[in-house]
Amino acid sequence: MLKTLFLPTRLTYDGSQLATHWPRRAAGLTGDCLVAFLGPAEVPTENLVDLEDSLAGERIIARRMLHLIGVWFGRSLAETVLRQRLYVFETAEELRRLGVEVAVEGDDLFTPNRDGRKLSVSIATASPLAGLIHLGLNDDPAGAPVPAAGLAGLGIDAEEFGRGLLERLERLERGLAEAAAKVRAVE
Repeated sequence: MLKTLFLPTRLTYDGSQLATHWPRRAAGLTGDCLVAFLGPAEVPTENLVDLEDSLAGERIIARRMLHLIGVWFGRSLAETVLRQRLYVFETAEELRRLGVEVAVEGDDLFTPNRDGRKLSVSIATASPLAGLIHLGLNDDPAGAPVPAAGLAGLGIDAEEFGRGLLERLERLERGLAEAAAKVRAVE
């Protein structure tokens, strides 16, 4: 079962946290888990996992983001990409529940009524042991290299939203496991 934790300390996301055992080192969590924290994003080009972005010399910068790092052991990259997309859709639904209109384009969220500014960054990757996801939601997007919106500007408290999102995603994972366990095999 998925373990979740909101870290109380502020951390700078630099890409090194997207590692199989980072949740264990940072929070003592082992196994499938989802860890959230607040802090700046300062990902240099050499730490980008997205090859297109890396070759283009891009980087990720924001004064403050809500970060989610997910690890699922024994999962393929394809399964992890599907989970990433599902999590982005669930995040959009949680924002809509709070009255925020968002558009989903691939694995990114945008604010359509605010000139299409980017609200999130997201990547799925795999290690030899696990599938991994980083989902970052701008809180204060100052410094972002693209037009961006932030949770604070939308009237949303990032920590409260993060804690609620962790609960929503934990329920989702529990529901997926229960749905898979209640069916019989067919020929």
